[in-house]
Amino acid sequence: MGGSRGLLRGPLSGHRNFRLFLLGFAASKTGSQVTLLALPLVAALELDASPFHLGVITAVETGAMLIAGLPAGVWVDKVRRLPLLVQTDVLRCVVIGSLPVAAAVDRLTLAHLYLAAAITGAATVVSDIASQSFLPALLPRDRLIAGNGAVATVQSSAEVVGPGIGGGLVQAMGAPLALLADAISYLVSAVLLLGIRFREAVPTPTDDRSLGRDIVKGVRFVFGHPLLRVIAITTGLSNLFTAFLLAVQIAFWTQVLRLSPLEIGLVLSASAVGGLAGALLAQRLAGRFGQVPLILLSVATTSPFAILWPLSSGPLAPYMFALGLAVVWFGAVVYNVAQLTFRQLVCPDELLGRMNATMRFVALGVMPLGALVGGALASAWGPRAALWVCAAGFLSLPPLLLLSPFRSRANRSAEQHTPVSPGTPPETTAAQDPEHGEARPT
Repeated sequence: MGGSRGLLRGPLSGHRNFRLFLLGFAASKTGSQVTLLALPLVAALELDASPFHLGVITAVETGAMLIAGLPAGVWVDKVRRLPLLVQTDVLRCVVIGSLPVAAAVDRLTLAHLYLAAAITGAATVVSDIASQSFLPALLPRDRLIAGNGAVATVQSSAEVVGPGIGGGLVQAMGAPLALLADAISYLVSAVLLLGIRFREAVPTPTDDRSLGRDIVKGVRFVFGHPLLRVIAITTGLSNLFTAFLLAVQIAFWTQVLRLSPLEIGLVLSASAVGGLAGALLAQRLAGRFGQVPLILLSVATTSPFAILWPLSSGPLAPYMFALGLAVVWFGAVVYNVAQLTFRQLVCPDELLGRMNATMRFVALGVMPLGALVGGALASAWGPRAALWVCAAGFLSLPPLLLLSPFRSRANRSAEQHTPVSPGTPPETTAAQDPEHGEARPT
């Protein structure tokens, strides 16, 4: 975690509150990657769970977004977000920590695992939405792209090192005790967040107590805004075809390319490395091209590399597939940093939770459909043919953005944009003081 200091150079140097936020985020996300591996291993090794039961655990975890996502956005908009982040960390610490305790006294059951997966999944949904909604208040708007880049870097780093840490802990301590490490990580995150000294504004209470009307306000804001609507559709389609890819690639690697487990591991690591590179360079690229043009460029220049997946054949097949993954994932992370910052800046503070919840609902809600369609097409036509459909899906994303209002907005932004050195801190007004300011984006 000490490496986070390297992420806080330039515009974020000396920002104690954001450093604590980032360290807490790193702790919880790394722990979550441990649980991603350890939770199903507990079921398999300690309870002899069948593949069906393991599938139920995954479905319960991922289903939390569809069930809790939109109501969570309403909740995030009605309370202060920093205390909510602390509360979700404490809740996950207690729930995950109960599993190794139950295993130690021989009282662990599948029902306990299902309940833990459901509660932690829902708490993670609330925490993720609250984090995205809290950051625009914590950072001045001219530092938001740097903050989102640092968060994306931590997220990508956790995805690179987390599974390895989890595997090592399971090997050394057993799956139940490995979960204890995750529980401790949530506790560490809560303690770090409690150290943030920031006067967060109390949300203005509203007379509308209808959950349905509150949810509709967020959905209408997203799909009524011409640029946010395009972001929602583009992100949703991207995730749809990403889930399609995830459902097909293992069959392609094992049945068509005949890759060894080691080769598969190396190919998979390429996507994580590409994503990490994208997170590290997102701020620099935004400084060079401008934020709105970067949304277009990140998709238009990297999506075509998806065609390398179905083209992969012969001795170079693993390298072709890995290159396609690395470049597409690089573009996806750069796009995510740029579009997240854009939507945080155009959304009023009182709608941030619902806007982020709506975006996440669209982005993650389509993934089960993508996985089902990908698996069905791979079974009917073969993995390579299914990958051609997947590549065509990624190739449809650049025209979607280029034919949208984003193109004219990007052209205007590019004409007005003056490249700056990423290491040069922007000017900050007294109202945007990084430690105590309460400035809100308009």
